[in-house]
Amino acid sequence: MARILTLTLNPALDLTVSLDTLQAGNVNRSLGMTTHAAGKGLNVAQVLADLGHKVTVSGFLGQANAAPFEQLMHRRGFTDAFVRVPGETRSNIKLAEHDGRITDLNGPGPEVDEAHQAQLLAQLDDIAAGHDAVVVAGSLPRGVTVEWFAALLRRLTAAGLPVALDTSGAALRAGLATSPWLIKPNEEELAEACELQPASPEQLDNAIDKLRAAGVEHVLLSRGSQGADWFGPHGVLNAQPPRVEVASTVGAGDSLLAATLHGLLSDWPAERTLRLATAVAAQAVTQIGFGIHDRQQLARLEAAVTVSSKQ
Repeated sequence: MARILTLTLNPALDLTVSLDTLQAGNVNRSLGMTTHAAGKGLNVAQVLADLGHKVTVSGFLGQANAAPFEQLMHRRGFTDAFVRVPGETRSNIKLAEHDGRITDLNGPGPEVDEAHQAQLLAQLDDIAAGHDAVVVAGSLPRGVTVEWFAALLRRLTAAGLPVALDTSGAALRAGLATSPWLIKPNEEELAEACELQPASPEQLDNAIDKLRAAGVEHVLLSRGSQGADWFGPHGVLNAQPPRVEVASTVGAGDSLLAATLHGLLSDWPAERTLRLATAVAAQAVTQIGFGIHDRQQLARLEAAVTVSSKQ
């Protein structure tokens, strides 16, 4: 299997509170609470590990509450290449209602100074060559500019690593200018980054064509419960997931990206890759937490995914 590097520049401790229905402005009684060391790159890493890959995880981690992340990395067998910074990694509260709706309350996290940014770049220079691909996922912490972020992506590309990018807003806009190998936005994120709001399907398709012409080989467009469209050398494929009972949508996009990367690095046909990736994402929404925990359920979901070519 492959050796993959994931970068989570702004990880988080996720506190997920399960509710029947959120009543804003009133006292709400939870049905349960779980805490996870998380962040998009770390979520991707857990699915990749379950698919058999060796994973190095890096980014910035607050010194004051690093223990849950260190426990996760030890339990999962990840190589820990995080740069520790003063302060606490942010905490995110996720209110998960019975119908699957999620309300996010995301904390700000620590501010990362230039010295620690330089430390991360130097560390990546030392370790990048030993990996087959890199996933750069999630938001930017305080103190990190989009210019620094774009320079980071160019540096990784120059090191010979295929870059899979999953971010949003100004960070995605800056990242697109570096022509990463793969991007995984949803429709709203892509429209915002390409300044197409509001965007028609035709405008999105045209924007994707321009991105691919500029060097973005794969555009994996996440459509939530409507599945995903994958624009690549194989043409355009659409995947429709089976209906499932939703526990939480957190981590579904990360699961979709991880399993797609698995198929690409395993030289699978595009249809097989997208079928598995859609099934892994569908399984993700049936659980709270990250990773592949029920192989029999996954096989049933995979058999129920519909993949077709789009004209």
